[in-house]
Amino acid sequence: MSTVQQPDPKDRPARLTVGVVGAGRVGPALAASLQLAGHRPVAVSGVSDASRRRAEQMLPDVPLVPPSEVMERAELVLLTVPDDTLPGLVEGLAETGAVRPGQLLVHTSGRYGTRVLDPALRAGALPLALHPAMTFTGTPVDVQRLAGCSFGVTAPAELRLAAEALVIEMGGEPEWVAEEMRPLYHAALALGANHLVTLVAQSMELLRAAGVGAPDRMLGPLLGAALDNALRSGDAALTGPVARGDAGTVAAHVSELRRHAPQTVAGYLAMARATADRALAHGLLKPELAEDLLGVLADGTDLPENGEDR
Repeated sequence: MSTVQQPDPKDRPARLTVGVVGAGRVGPALAASLQLAGHRPVAVSGVSDASRRRAEQMLPDVPLVPPSEVMERAELVLLTVPDDTLPGLVEGLAETGAVRPGQLLVHTSGRYGTRVLDPALRAGALPLALHPAMTFTGTPVDVQRLAGCSFGVTAPAELRLAAEALVIEMGGEPEWVAEEMRPLYHAALALGANHLVTLVAQSMELLRAAGVGAPDRMLGPLLGAALDNALRSGDAALTGPVARGDAGTVAAHVSELRRHAPQTVAGYLAMARATADRALAHGLLKPELAEDLLGVLADGTDLPENGEDR
């Protein structure tokens, strides 16, 4: 159940014409969600063939036009472009006079707050930063996934209620993030979600190399339980050879990884060191077992023979 207070009807944004600049995976999904809430997508821009196909699938009958025409036609414009592209795009739109006074300008970058929209603000735009904490596929399933999705919201105080109302209309849960905290907020999400994909993909590759026919079926219940336990209990959910201090097992892991998948060794060691640090700090790893373990992790070598029986 949502804990966010629903906005008063007077604070809800009016039915708006919506434009999308950058038809990547995010923009069309958000525009489609706003359409379900009663807003009207009127224009979308995309550069690649893939983005154009995506826009046609997610927003049928919405014309594909240049960014300047999106700005001209829409009262609410979603700037859904890569982080490094956003500052230059905003500056260009402002310098060419494409920004209109009173136009809602929304970017979806996790890295930036509203300061990146300052050139548009000086031109009279109303700046909002609404970042959905979700991974997108570029297909209609994304619209369904927005239900209950948290959004990192940053906006001027006078626009905060309108920003939160737009998120709620898309089915999301607004979470206020201060301007100066946006990079840290985004780093946390990247650490948890993006790196997770890499870890899971590596794990599946190793299982295939070990002869497992259906690594996805094997990992599904295990990873689902691990994620649930971690979200419920944090560090108390740590299990496995590192948390137990099984230095010999960890050394065997490193040896096998060097032999079969050397590209994974650095990541394994880095995560094992981080796990050991957290397990020690929370009293899960006994100090007397930590010395040999940390020795293995320090240089990534096998234990000496006299350490194998520990």
